[in-house]
Amino acid sequence: MLSLSTIRLQRALEITGIFVGALVVLGLYVLPPLIDVTMPKKLFSSSLSSAANGDPTSPTETLSLPSSTTVPTTFSDGLPLPSLIVFDLDYTLWPFWVDTHVSSPVKPKDNNTRMVDRWGESFTFYPHVPAVLHAARDKNITLSLASRTHAPDLARDMLRGLVVTPASQYNAADGDADKVASKTREKPLKALDYFRFAQIYPGTKTAHFRKIQEATRKDGEPVEFRDMLFFDDEARNRNVEVELGVTFWLVRDGVTRDEVDKGVWEWRKRRGIEKKRKNAKDEARAELEG
Repeated sequence: MLSLSTIRLQRALEITGIFVGALVVLGLYVLPPLIDVTMPKKLFSSSLSSAANGDPTSPTETLSLPSSTTVPTTFSDGLPLPSLIVFDLDYTLWPFWVDTHVSSPVKPKDNNTRMVDRWGESFTFYPHVPAVLHAARDKNITLSLASRTHAPDLARDMLRGLVVTPASQYNAADGDADKVASKTREKPLKALDYFRFAQIYPGTKTAHFRKIQEATRKDGEPVEFRDMLFFDDEARNRNVEVELGVTFWLVRDGVTRDEVDKGVWEWRKRRGIEKKRKNAKDEARAELEG
């Protein structure tokens, strides 16, 4: 028969083993999904921080200086455009996951060209985004959002804090704002004001688009799914094209002028609209210049 002390020792060892096993399970299976260690997508925090220090190549500087070079050419080529362009947020309009990388509360800095979270990290749009948004507004293209972020309130706070400066404030030749009379300047708008029928909450993108279409009907100007174009960074969201007929364009590294042009041409191709052929004179000139 085992002594009482031996039994107590065995029990202690059993408890210790259970405790160690629990720690192993916690470390291997529970904590990794909760803590984003690998960060599979790039976070541009270093470049955004440099923007605050006056780096002219930073996204913050670009945000406040939209120019004709970042405006999609399809917006002014005279061919049909989608009635509604919808954007995802994370890694589409801005280079981060708002529900993972940003810690509330947030506040605007540098004339609302960037947002700073509670730890002092800076966040803003991809460089071409402000000019794209303003150009779309100028062309009366309705813009919307479809984001399944788990931090919808924080996302809206970011969009309320960031402003988009109208391109008309800057001289087309040299970008010098000081040469433009103040009376001709437009008031910068909050980024959120550029979007209508925004759907920002956890859920499927197909559900988002059904809500957007329902909102357009209630607004008195219904938009069919086939007249919508959607930009997103996740290939799985192509189901909006398969199930609903929305044209989907996958962006790998954020929205740019070229990505918007490619998306518009994809929408046109699905509508049977082809690029205009250059005439012989234009082709010869292109060859000489090339």
